[in-house]
Amino acid sequence: MSAAPFRDWTSDLNKILDTACGLLSAAALFAIMALTFFDVGGRKLLANSIPGSLELTELLMVVVIFSALPLVSRRGEHVVFDSLDAYLPTGLKRLQRAAVQLLCALVMLALGYLMWRAGADFAASGETTAQLQIAKAPFVYGMGACCVVTGLVHLSLLLRPAAQDEEAEGGAL
Repeated sequence: MSAAPFRDWTSDLNKILDTACGLLSAAALFAIMALTFFDVGGRKLLANSIPGSLELTELLMVVVIFSALPLVSRRGEHVVFDSLDAYLPTGLKRLQRAAVQLLCALVMLALGYLMWRAGADFAASGETTAQLQIAKAPFVYGMGACCVVTGLVHLSLLLRPAAQDEEAEGGAL
């Protein structure tokens, strides 16, 4: 059985994921850079910094980290301890890969659920940042959504045909 249909729809989905998450993460990172530039410039040249710049930076860091998480997972760019992989038989490596992907998927989906609930709590209580009074709920909802997408990425990696794993890892499996 050919893996071509699986590859076709996942490649379209991967392009959408790369574009959406990549643009969101890049825009937030650029905003942090610009904010830092103008904040430091204002402090040094005008003896006046941007009010709430620390809060804005913290919120933008949340966007950078969580929007990049699905991409890091999809590309397999997490920190990996693989010094024993050369000694493991192929079947055990496949089993290990499946177990890790399943565990990561379950943890990320559970974390997404918990964050979504926390976002609902923040929305209900009207929780805001201390200085600028920016609502926290949208950011927590976004964190939850990114965790769910990351969990789904891990599930898709779990379901990916073994031939694609060998291709992705240079035939290492």
